[in-house]
Amino acid sequence: MAAVQLAAGLLIFVPLWVSGIRKAPKLSRENLKNLFPLASLHTGAHLTAVLSLGAGAVSFTHIVKAAEPAFSALFAAVLMGQVFAAPVYLTLIPVIAGVAVASMKELAFSWVSFGNAMGSNTFSALRGIYAKKNMGNPQGENMNSANLYAVLTCFGIALLTPIALILEGGKMGAAWTAAVAAYGSQQLLLWHALLSGLYYYSYNEVAFLALSQVHPITHAVGNTIKRVVVIIASVIVFGTTMTPTAIAGSSVAILGTLMYALAKNYYQKKKD
Repeated sequence: MAAVQLAAGLLIFVPLWVSGIRKAPKLSRENLKNLFPLASLHTGAHLTAVLSLGAGAVSFTHIVKAAEPAFSALFAAVLMGQVFAAPVYLTLIPVIAGVAVASMKELAFSWVSFGNAMGSNTFSALRGIYAKKNMGNPQGENMNSANLYAVLTCFGIALLTPIALILEGGKMGAAWTAAVAAYGSQQLLLWHALLSGLYYYSYNEVAFLALSQVHPITHAVGNTIKRVVVIIASVIVFGTTMTPTAIAGSSVAILGTLMYALAKNYYQKKKD
């Protein structure tokens, strides 16, 4: 599923390149080599997120991934030397604490889901930082933020497809039959798989456009606010049950992200 989601993105950016609506990137072998570490982080972030969603409830995965700003803050300090005022970092405590409380009392708790969600946090935070660095020093020609994401998608397809075929190739027939039986319609399953990939690509391309304009931590906080909508929608659509403690924990985590944004903005203005 992870590889299929990435492949759906081809239906968006390839026609744009072929038609000339968007200038196609021009990359040398050296450029591709330099982009490979970033592409690996992108692929890892996507794969672990899909594995987490598959092993647990959608709401649980997004509660855990609400801690992404804390990972971004740590890596920004270590890798970019960007350090903020102490109160800014203190606002990340409720984010981490809220995620911990929500996870401990989550009825759909799964260590596999939790571990992969935390892995996705790590990959996503590192991807955001290195993507931001790349945007400041683009590889090749016509490598704006949208084309950067398109190229990373091509890398992801190339990396994930062989792995998927090796690990799951023999199970694909049975898995597809089971999925069709669960959906009740092969056409509906195909349509939903296609829409999932198109929405995933579109969202992430817009996210990269946003990343080109803001700090990686701010971008991670924006992702966390997005998770409020995803959590609420998943509870309504899938009928996921959340305990009062899980609701309280996730609310505290989300409030912490708002406090972070306000504190960072305040101290940035004070510094300026």
